[in-house]
Amino acid sequence: MSVTLVTIIEHPIAQKYLDRSGLNHAISVAERALTLATQRGLDADTATKAALLHDIGHYEWYTDGTWNYDLYRQNDIHAIKGAERAHKLLIRLGEEPERAKEIALAVLLHTDSYLPPGSINRTPLQQLVHEADTLEEQPGGLHHYEKIPFEEAVQRLHAIDSVVHRFNNLPRIASEN
Repeated sequence: MSVTLVTIIEHPIAQKYLDRSGLNHAISVAERALTLATQRGLDADTATKAALLHDIGHYEWYTDGTWNYDLYRQNDIHAIKGAERAHKLLIRLGEEPERAKEIALAVLLHTDSYLPPGSINRTPLQQLVHEADTLEEQPGGLHHYEKIPFEEAVQRLHAIDSVVHRFNNLPRIASEN
């Protein structure tokens, strides 16, 4: 069985944590990642999976029942938790271990919020996920609170999966060596 974005979102763990971190945002980042991957000649399947799962490690930081963005920014390690959670989920779903690791590392390095400034040297995939996420951010973390009906989420993910499938099945021109 091929692991698709729809396969991922149909898993209860993905639903729980992607809903918590903003399912609409996750899908928007996956859509951006698809565009960037095709423009840059990167693997669209890996890019869209990493983009969808990039915030799966979010914890809700509240003070007196209200989202505390400053507390989140000061104490956040969601990328660390998210990398582990994404890897475990992908392995459970049957993703190839090497690809699951590559996706998990892109989740880990999509942000530097937990590291000293300027300390990340990203691969092209990791940079793509970082950029796709940054392009979808809103002030104060509001992008995490835009709701989307689950049926609409599945439709959008299916559309991405369809493009990825078509793109991956295009004939490749052999490079001359």
